Amino acid sequence: MNKVFADLPVTIFETMSQLARDNSAINLGQGFPDDPGPADIRRAAADAVMDGYNQYPSMMGIPELRQAIATHYAHWHGVTLDPGTEVMVTSGATEARASAILSVVEPGDEVIVFQPVYDSYLPIIRQAGGIPRLVRLEPPHWRLTEESLRRVFNHKTRAVIFNNPLNPAAVVYPREDLELLARFCQEFDAVAICDEVWEHVTFDGRSHIPLISIDGMRDRCIKIGSAGKIFSLTGWKIGFVCAAPPLLRVAAKVHQFLAFTTAPNLQVAVAYGLGKADDYFLQMRTELAKSRDRLAQGLERLGFPVIQSQGTYFLTVDLAPLGLNETDEAFCKRIVADYKVAAIPVSAFYEEDPVTSVVRFCFAKQDQTIDTALERLSDAVHGR
Repeated sequence: MNKVFADLPVTIFETMSQLARDNSAINLGQGFPDDPGPADIRRAAADAVMDGYNQYPSMMGIPELRQAIATHYAHWHGVTLDPGTEVMVTSGATEARASAILSVVEPGDEVIVFQPVYDSYLPIIRQAGGIPRLVRLEPPHWRLTEESLRRVFNHKTRAVIFNNPLNPAAVVYPREDLELLARFCQEFDAVAICDEVWEHVTFDGRSHIPLISIDGMRDRCIKIGSAGKIFSLTGWKIGFVCAAPPLLRVAAKVHQFLAFTTAPNLQVAVAYGLGKADDYFLQMRTELAKSRDRLAQGLERLGFPVIQSQGTYFLTVDLAPLGLNETDEAFCKRIVADYKVAAIPVSAFYEEDPVTSVVRFCFAKQDQTIDTALERLSDAVHGR
C-alpha cells in the first residue's frame, strides 16, 4: 500500500461530522451552508441538463466558462487572463490544487506551507516526492513575518502554497504581507500556488488581493478559485486554475489524468453565475457578515473570546484566556457529546508544534441553527 495515503488518519472533518451524527448535534464544524444555494444558478444547471450538451466537454472547460472566469477576474481584481491559454476548469479546487502541485513539484523539491494548513496539501506534496517546510502562524493575527520566511526559503525551495483568505484562521491578508511573500518567491525563484477559494467571502470592506496581481508574480503564480465557495454550492465541485501558459500547460496534463473534465451543465450554470451583477456578490457578503456577527456576538455573550473573522465561512475562539485546562480537541469532543454542537479543533490543521487552544465554528447557517447552537452552548464555557 502507498504509505503516503495508507498511514493518513481519518480527516478531522469526517471525525467531527461523524460525532455530530452520532450525537444528533448541530454541525458547526464542516464548512457548508444549510440552504440550497441561488435558485437562478441551480435552474440554469437544470436547464442545461435538459436542453444542453451532456457528453464530454473540452478537457480545459467549456469556452463560455473560461471566458466568464477571465472576464470576472478582470472586473473584480484587475487581472487580465487569456481564456484560451491561461484558464482551466477542474473538478473542484481540491483537484485544482493536486494538478498544480503535481505539475510543479519533483522529488527532493521543498514546498513551503503555512500552518494552520488545509489537510489536502501535505499528502499531495509527498506523493509528488516533495518535502514540506512548515511555517507556524499564530493567533490572533496569523500574519507572515520576514523572520519566519527567511527560516524556510532556500535554494531547494520550488513552490509555496498560500491560502488567502486563510481557512481556518479567517484572515484576509493585506498587501504588505503579499509583497513580502512575493519578494521571497522572486529571490528564490519559487512558484506560488495560490489557494484563493474564499476570494469573494470577505467582510467589513476588505478586498481580496490576488498574489498574481503583485508586481513580479504574474508568471510565477497558479491561482485557484472555486465556484462552490463563490456561490455556496459546495457539492458542485467546479474549480478554476489560472496561470501563465508555461505553468498552465503542465497543470493541464496532470488534470487530463486525474479527472479529465467536469460536468458540462454545471459549467454552463457557473458561467451564468460569474456574470451576475456586482450587487449579488456584495449582498452575499452582507448576508454572511450578518450570520458571522450573530454567532460572534452570541458566543461573546456566553463568555467565549472570539477572534475577529475577516473572511471565509468561519470564526475562531481562543480558549486560552478561559483557563479550562483542556485542549481544543478535548473541548470539541466535550461540546459535541455534552452540548450537541460540533466544532473543529484548529490544532488538527498543524502537523507539528500545534496551536492547541483555538476552535473553529462555521457560521454559514440559518439564524435558527445559530440560535439553537448558542442556546446549547450556554454553559460550555463553565464546563457545567
